[in-house]
Amino acid sequence: MDLQTRKLNLISYLSQLQDESVLNGIEQLISKTKSQKSESDIKPFTAEELIIRIQKSEEDFKKGRYKTQEELERISENW
Repeated sequence: MDLQTRKLNLISYLSQLQDESVLNGIEQLISKTKSQKSESDIKPFTAEELIIRIQKSEEDFKKGRYKTQEELERISENW
């Protein structure tokens, strides 16, 4: 059975699930898996990477490629 079929089967199972304790267990497992993965994926920037990011940010600002706080707030209202 391929991955896509397995996902569809799982979606079908979850949509028919009536036992809240099973659903809670699934949610806890997903949450635990996400937190473990995100913690292991976090790597600090090197000094060189930070300098490159700063230079790019300064260049973007000089060329007007930025958004104001007000623009960001308007955009985030639609999330």
